[in-house]
Amino acid sequence: MEELFGIGRSPRLRPSPFFEATRKAGVQTFTTYNHMLLPMRYTSTEDEYEALIHGVTIWDVAAQRQVEIQGPGAAELTQYLCTRDVTRIKPGQARYTFMCNYDGGVINDPILLKLAEDRYWLSLADRDILLWAQAVGAERGCNAVVREPDVSPLQVQGPLSGDLIGDVFGREVQDQNYYNFVELEHAGVPLVVSRTGWSGEFGYEIFMRDGSKGDWLWDLLFAAGEKYGVKPAAPNQIRRIEGGILSCGTDMDDTVTPLELGFDRLVQFDSEDDFIGRAALEAQQSRGIERKLMGIRFDGEPLRVNSEHIQVSRDGQKVGHITSAIYSPRFGVNIGFVMVGIEHGAAGTELSVELASGPVAGVIAAIPFVDAIKSA
Repeated sequence: MEELFGIGRSPRLRPSPFFEATRKAGVQTFTTYNHMLLPMRYTSTEDEYEALIHGVTIWDVAAQRQVEIQGPGAAELTQYLCTRDVTRIKPGQARYTFMCNYDGGVINDPILLKLAEDRYWLSLADRDILLWAQAVGAERGCNAVVREPDVSPLQVQGPLSGDLIGDVFGREVQDQNYYNFVELEHAGVPLVVSRTGWSGEFGYEIFMRDGSKGDWLWDLLFAAGEKYGVKPAAPNQIRRIEGGILSCGTDMDDTVTPLELGFDRLVQFDSEDDFIGRAALEAQQSRGIERKLMGIRFDGEPLRVNSEHIQVSRDGQKVGHITSAIYSPRFGVNIGFVMVGIEHGAAGTELSVELASGPVAGVIAAIPFVDAIKSA
């Protein structure tokens, strides 16, 4: 079996339509995500961070797979799967939402795109949601087809991304509102271009709807972006933590609820429609949460991305754990997210962070550390 940058290749681990383009662009490291290869580094996290916050970067995120729900019962099934009120979303709009199990634990936090009254996409984090959605739809007898469409996204992120998108697709696409999207064809290739992204910076996602055109789209964008100094990059952990952007499977799992993450506003109890986990979340809302996710700043040597959770304590007692952490060049200190008992979660609370090298001082902070940029 071929070894690719330390990852064993096999037919079950799919490359993306942009795979060869990323290799030519100098990708150094991959991870696996939704049974696909996801680029993780071209130069360094720090260099790519600078390119992201000052210029424009392009990311292969085809591993962010889509679940398409289409048919007369599509709205009914999508509503039952998601905590947001689907009736409030119009065609051409996208929304961040949660999908929960029956205990209210998060199993995914997709971007929901409404293409039509009877057609939705769930743009997924790393989890086998296709099988879950198909099973739920069949059990409920929903008149909808649930499938994985031929859709592969690229992200174009950074303060100059609007200029690049405008040059390629025109001002109407460039000037669309945050969390809106436009369907179009470019050179005969069907695309969806949305004002969304996982960077905390101004940006777009391009959903390519023909998996044979990966090299074409990559080359098109890099040719247009040459005058802006466009760089290939990977999802950037520094900027996403600064921006308060969560990672499913790292900052949350099916034992953590949206209420504990501080996203009460995305659990729409005022809707008359049911959704999976509603009863459990209503019960938790009534009794109050016992823990919550907050930000934390802490001392110590500059930390690269943590490979496991880091324990935190107060007065010698363990009170929680850091889920994600990294050194922020902007703040000159390590920052991260910490799941902590509610009585220890006020901003300014001092904690001890139990690093492998020894305990260091930490302090609870509000998130995001830097407000996400929603408009240019």
